[in-house]
Amino acid sequence: MRIPEKLKQGDEIRIIAPSRSASILSEEGVQTAKERLENLGFNVSFGKHAFDKDLQNSTSIQRRVEDLHEAFADENVKGILTVIGGFNSNELLPYIDYELIKENPKVFCGYSDITAIGTAISTQTGMVTYSGPHFSSFQMQKAQEYQTHFFTQCLMQDVQFTLEPSEQWSDDAWYLDQENRVFEETVWKTYNDGTASGELWGGNLCTLNLLQGTKYMPEIENAILFVEDDEMTIPETFARDLTSLLQNAQSIKALVIGRFQRASKITEEQLLFILDKHPILKEIPVLYDVDFGHTQPIFTFPLGGEVQVDASNGFLKPLRF
Repeated sequence: MRIPEKLKQGDEIRIIAPSRSASILSEEGVQTAKERLENLGFNVSFGKHAFDKDLQNSTSIQRRVEDLHEAFADENVKGILTVIGGFNSNELLPYIDYELIKENPKVFCGYSDITAIGTAISTQTGMVTYSGPHFSSFQMQKAQEYQTHFFTQCLMQDVQFTLEPSEQWSDDAWYLDQENRVFEETVWKTYNDGTASGELWGGNLCTLNLLQGTKYMPEIENAILFVEDDEMTIPETFARDLTSLLQNAQSIKALVIGRFQRASKITEEQLLFILDKHPILKEIPVLYDVDFGHTQPIFTFPLGGEVQVDASNGFLKPLRF
């Protein structure tokens, strides 16, 4: 897999909305996120249609694809961040000019629903993309240091680093109330110990599963899988989606599961019950309650890159990112 050129201070980052529109953000939130990226040394620009809004808080396929193509074609743009997630980024996949992207490789980063586009770009171009903060994520005040640290570690340097647990995490609606937040101590947990290294695929589980049966689905046989899901999942749907992915893979090297939101009702008891169903998961390293997904803060990791999982000691190390 090809690694896009790392970002550096002075680079232009283009903000696009391939899923939900930036119109759902407050003016204050947009300004805060923009200033935080500018304080990292970036110049921030927006896609022509990033603030367009339709009945489902998005815009047409044509407009979203246009902004994506313009961002990759513009030689002044060195990195692309998505505004936020949503539900419909997979609508774009048949209309993307993957040759254009292949000829203009650059950092592409987002998570949640953006899993569909990032994965498709990686499988169709052979270029690593990144699961990490959206533009909107940079509105967040508390816990921003951890998120920004690993965003810059992964996207602005070539030196190998270790992903370690945050000191504390939160599952509150920070975008509604930045001050009154509730934090808990972070503990990454081991279901099955061991170490493994390999190619990394994953992201949002229900979104990744939308790609099964299409040419955009990666070859996950003997890969390391990172999966997470949001508050809309429940134990039964997560179990079903995980089973589907494991049956697609048949054999994987390791599994890393992002922390669940409280509303999902996927307690530790429920998760262990689900994992216990699969004999393969008792033979490979498995970590859970890890800092990615829809709780905060999150780290950034490379889709199509390589990673080492050490479930015995509870850390992760990107190897090719």
